[in-house]
Amino acid sequence: MASVDRDVLRDRIADRREDLVDLLGELIAQESVTGNEKPAQEVVVSRLESLGLEIDTWDPDVEELRDHPGFFETSSYADYGYEDRPNVAATRPGTGDGRSLTLSGHVDVVPVNEGEWRYDPWDATIEDGRLYGRGSNDMLGGVASMLVAVETLEDLGVELAGDLTVQTTVEEEDGGPGGVLSALERGYQPDAAIITEPSGLPNVGMASAGVMYFRVRVPGKSAHAAQGYAGVNAIGKATKLYRALDDLDRERKARISYEPAFRENPKLEGHETNLNVGTIAGGDWPSTVPSEAVLEGRIGWPPGETREEVRADVEAAVRDAAESDEWLSDHPPGIEWFGWNAAPHELDTDAEIVRLARANAEAITGGETTFTGGSAGNDERFYNRYYDIPCPSVGPRGDNIHGADEYVEIDSLVETAQTLALTAVDWCRTAE
Repeated sequence: MASVDRDVLRDRIADRREDLVDLLGELIAQESVTGNEKPAQEVVVSRLESLGLEIDTWDPDVEELRDHPGFFETSSYADYGYEDRPNVAATRPGTGDGRSLTLSGHVDVVPVNEGEWRYDPWDATIEDGRLYGRGSNDMLGGVASMLVAVETLEDLGVELAGDLTVQTTVEEEDGGPGGVLSALERGYQPDAAIITEPSGLPNVGMASAGVMYFRVRVPGKSAHAAQGYAGVNAIGKATKLYRALDDLDRERKARISYEPAFRENPKLEGHETNLNVGTIAGGDWPSTVPSEAVLEGRIGWPPGETREEVRADVEAAVRDAAESDEWLSDHPPGIEWFGWNAAPHELDTDAEIVRLARANAEAITGGETTFTGGSAGNDERFYNRYYDIPCPSVGPRGDNIHGADEYVEIDSLVETAQTLALTAVDWCRTAE
């Protein structure tokens, strides 16, 4: 049928609740930690094959991406390369001259410390309306919802005037250039896109944070511990730099504010920017004064600063701390930037795709949309910053993202699928 009864569409998706849950459980079971995305992509391909769509799978080509302003070499690329890490896309062709839409989600998840979990992170557990498992909320739940949304449109024979593309990508958790950026450069450049990151429906995501990683190498001088006076302990010197970076973090928090970051979670107020020293390594023997220590950290910030400005902040803090130390002033530490190198973005909430998604989310959930974002990096930036393609995030509710006992609310999975399907109808229009 060309047109669609909106209530029928919603009801049909609601009837597929159990299928949606089973699909999410199957995706979780693939243990698709960044670098091992292929098993989850095989599940996606299997579902898309049942729709009879032409499926495009490809491994990212780093040389085709290297000159793009949004590209950087990720840690997972350094560890695994891109071979056998496919992206997947399939397009449901429109039957008229309607606008095109891409529904996109990443299939990679972050590692787990199983000792912290009450549940098996790789075996979906349902309890009190929640589904627990790694990636249940970030963001295999959104992937499952968008697949069910498109399958239901197909089942009902809804003919859209515009093309509707379903896309699943790799390495978002490590920055995403091999995923969404690769898809855009392959030609998947729709009139609008929606990424099903867990926005907390009816909330809609409209911003992302800038994220960069840095490494500081702190020099010392080795000596036998019994003659420690002849050496300089690099770990001790590194603590001075740690304190300087910690002071910078507090200073930045005091002066930087971004309301969308704490609209949904008031605890984020005052923490819109963050500088975290995540690893420290030094020395090679207990009885040797260590000659080098290495600090690695992440800095995140909301829209409002450039990457160059943020780098200058961090480098000045390291430089000033070193200059105040007798040893480090003569043996300055080295600082390098590696891995994540993402600029922030902000989407105009008056964009039509945002207004349509908001209207449907509010109608389906009975709640009021809050526009959120700016506290974490995500793939939406590629669409919005570099291609001028409006792309909000619309996804389910849940908690403990990247932590133990991550979960998604099952009701919100159904609501997400309903919102996506109706927004696709509204944006692409029906054939008639």
